[in-house]
Amino acid sequence: MPGQLRDRILPDRQRRSLEDLEQDLDLSSGDSQAKQSAFWTMLTLSSVIAAGGILTDSTATVIGAMIIAPLSTPIMGIALGTVQRRRTTAVAFVTLGCLLVILIGAVASLVVPQSYNLLTNSQVSGRTSPGLLDLISALATGFAGAVALARKDVAAVLPGVAIAISLVPPLVVTGVCAGQTSWWLALGALVLFLSNLLALVFAGMIVFAALGYTRTAARRTGRAPRRAYLMLGLLFLAVLLPLGANTVTTVLLSTWTARTKSSAERWLSHSPGAMVTSVDARSRTLYVHVRGPGDLPPIESLLSDLEGRIPDGIPIVVDTTRGRQITAGEVGR
Repeated sequence: MPGQLRDRILPDRQRRSLEDLEQDLDLSSGDSQAKQSAFWTMLTLSSVIAAGGILTDSTATVIGAMIIAPLSTPIMGIALGTVQRRRTTAVAFVTLGCLLVILIGAVASLVVPQSYNLLTNSQVSGRTSPGLLDLISALATGFAGAVALARKDVAAVLPGVAIAISLVPPLVVTGVCAGQTSWWLALGALVLFLSNLLALVFAGMIVFAALGYTRTAARRTGRAPRRAYLMLGLLFLAVLLPLGANTVTTVLLSTWTARTKSSAERWLSHSPGAMVTSVDARSRTLYVHVRGPGDLPPIESLLSDLEGRIPDGIPIVVDTTRGRQITAGEVGR
C-alpha cells in the first residue's frame, strides 16, 4: 500500500533520488562554499529589490524579488532533515537569513518620513493582518513546492511556486515597520512569515514522508519521526489560533462596516446632495465619512438605526467634508 500511494503521487521514473534532493536542499553539502555564496548573494539582492518594491508600492517589483529569493531552499531542507531524523544546518541558515532581511528592511525605512501612514501602502497593509486564507495558501504552496522538488522536471514548476509563497516581502515589511516603531504592524508581518514558514515545513514533511524519503532514517533509527511531527503540529496550532481569531475579527469588522454604511445612507436619504463616501474602523471606533452641501439630519436617528445591527458600545464618529468631526456617541447607550 505505501508503495502504491507513492506511485500515485509521483511515479518512480519521475521521482528524484534522495541523494539528489539532499544535494539541492543541504547548503552544507557538496560545494558548500559556492552554494552558500549564491544563497547569501541572492537573498541580499532579493531583499533590496523587495524593499524598493514595498516602499514604492510596486507589485511587479515585489514579485521579481519573490522569484529570486532563495529562502525556501533551507526551509525545505528543514522538512527533509526532520523526516530523516538527522541534524541539519538549515535552521541556522533560515534564522540568520531572516535577521538579514529584517535588517535590510529596517535600513530601508530610514528613507520613510515619520509622518508617513504605512497602512496607505498596499504592499504593507496586505502583509500586516494575516488570516486563515494566507495559511491555506501557504499550505497549498508547500505541497506544490515539495512535489516540485521531488520531480526530475523541477525547473518547469518552481518559478510559479516561488511567486505563490510570500517569504522575503513580509520580513522586509517587518523591518520597515519596526524601523518606523510600528510594532503591531511589524508583529503582524512577522506572524505572516512564521505561518508561511511552518506551513512550508509541515507540507514538505508530509510529501517527503509520503514519497518514501524517510526509509533511510527508518532503517537507521528503527522508528518514525513522531516527536518531530508532534512538535511541528503544536507550533502549527499555535499559529493557527491567532490567524483564526484575526480572520473572525476581520469578517466581523467588514460586516459591521457594511451595516453602518447602509444605515448611514438611509440616514442621509432625505438630505439632497448628501452621500456616504466611506466607512472605516480605527481604534475600535467606526468613522462615517460623508459629503453634503447642507446640514446633516439629527445624529440620534443614525444611532437608533444602528441598534441591533452592530454590537452595543461601539463609538460612531461622523467625519464631514467641512473638516468637522461629529462624535455621535456609542451605539445602544
